[in-house]
Amino acid sequence: MNARTEPAEAESDAPARPPLVRELLLVAGLFLVYKFGRRLATGHTAEAFRNAHHVWDLERALHLPGEGAVQSLLLRDDTLVHVANTYYATVHFPATAAFLIWLYLRRPAHYVWARRVLAAVTGAALVLHLVFPLAPPRMLGATGLMDTARVFGPSVYGPPRADSLSNQFAAMPSLHFGWALMLAVGLVLATRSRRRWLWLLHPFVTLLVIVGTANHYWLDVIVATVLLGLALAVIRLPHRTRTTVPPGRPALRRRPAEQPELVGAGR
Repeated sequence: MNARTEPAEAESDAPARPPLVRELLLVAGLFLVYKFGRRLATGHTAEAFRNAHHVWDLERALHLPGEGAVQSLLLRDDTLVHVANTYYATVHFPATAAFLIWLYLRRPAHYVWARRVLAAVTGAALVLHLVFPLAPPRMLGATGLMDTARVFGPSVYGPPRADSLSNQFAAMPSLHFGWALMLAVGLVLATRSRRRWLWLLHPFVTLLVIVGTANHYWLDVIVATVLLGLALAVIRLPHRTRTTVPPGRPALRRRPAEQPELVGAGR
């Protein structure tokens, strides 16, 4: 007496995780491109300051709120402004790396999607850094803003002429904000907790920090948001697919026990 079986439709909830070594090389390459690719735009000081004046004037023409309003809130307390400088200096890279590691281990499909989106946004940002060098508001006397990192510390930048490790004229777009927003979007989509929306606090705090410390203009944030939106529109999160297990494979689904169908009964 044999029970009739039929192939089961299995839902692909856990896609194959990409090879670790390859992903380490890809992500390391992404970080290196971000870090050292910006150096290609150095040496355009006059153009960077000229663009900064244009951006500042455009913001005023658009009646955007002044960056000084955010900085004045930070300057009310020395500890607060020091925390903001520390957040700017230390959270950006570790948070993004932790985000990618968690997705790789727990949500492989989301990981591949997030890595592609971050790579696309970073590549587009580097192109803008090359064609539109921009001095940050802390360098532009017309803004009346303070370089809070230099005054209160900690600072990740040295004097522009002596700083050979970073390009300080790569303000637009703000990858600090773009990556922070992608982190929040990725975790909201990859998790199911009711509190997952709290991840949006990260880009919100990042926004206040980068503007309040005079490292970025509002337009830097707007352009970063547009680039991320375009990348998300083009690079879609893959949907779960249903696959049929071929006959003869171990994954078989028996008919319900309460309605058995017997083969060869009565012989």
